[in-house]
Amino acid sequence: MKHISSSKEIPQVAVVPKHIAIIMDGNGRWATKRFLPRVAGHVRGVEAVRGVIEACIQRGVSYLTLFAFSSENWRRPAEEVSLLMRLFVTALEKEVRKMNEHNIRLKIVGDLTRFEPHLQQAIVNAEAITANNDGLTVTVCANYGGRWDIVQAVNKLSHAGVDAKEITEESLSEHLSMAYAPEPDLFIRTGGETRISNFLLWQLAYSELFFTNTFWPDFNATSLDEAIASYQSRERRFGQTSEQVIGAVK
Repeated sequence: MKHISSSKEIPQVAVVPKHIAIIMDGNGRWATKRFLPRVAGHVRGVEAVRGVIEACIQRGVSYLTLFAFSSENWRRPAEEVSLLMRLFVTALEKEVRKMNEHNIRLKIVGDLTRFEPHLQQAIVNAEAITANNDGLTVTVCANYGGRWDIVQAVNKLSHAGVDAKEITEESLSEHLSMAYAPEPDLFIRTGGETRISNFLLWQLAYSELFFTNTFWPDFNATSLDEAIASYQSRERRFGQTSEQVIGAVK
């Protein structure tokens, strides 16, 4: 399916965002505030993912993209990275069956070559099990970076023999790791930080941004509704004037 580029065409704006992208921040700080090891926050964060997936299905969201592990997260302490990798494998093996039962399609995007072979195989298996589902598409970005995504798309075009002068927005977009999904309507970041941290740099060009102080383990359906309500209160102009938008609605 070809999706509209918001910088080239004006996409249809729905009351409920079709695609929500989230940076799930604050797991470690949530745990530290409770005098728990940081990994306890990551474990609790997996539970929050379940709740948000269920809430998205109930509200009619079609795509949910979660930033689980950035390419910069390798800079964290080795012990924490190792625990995160083990948690990732466990969650994949445990959750994929439930996702399949609920008609959820699971996609994992990022530079997966750095992961251990058993994790790479777990990813392949999880995607294969849910490949034919046509309900909510849940994308987990792992060892992902927005700059990496753009570079790998350019490399694909180069390897295909496309001359640099012939590269267009459309051709590059088709080679991004999430070419199967429309651009996010709503971006959410939890944990109090107000930046996008190298996440979906190309795709977030016209997304509505929502930042909350809530740590990810505490983010729930009510929190999601607050973000969606904020999205619904905004006028999405895509370069037009307010008068043009109002005229198009009438």
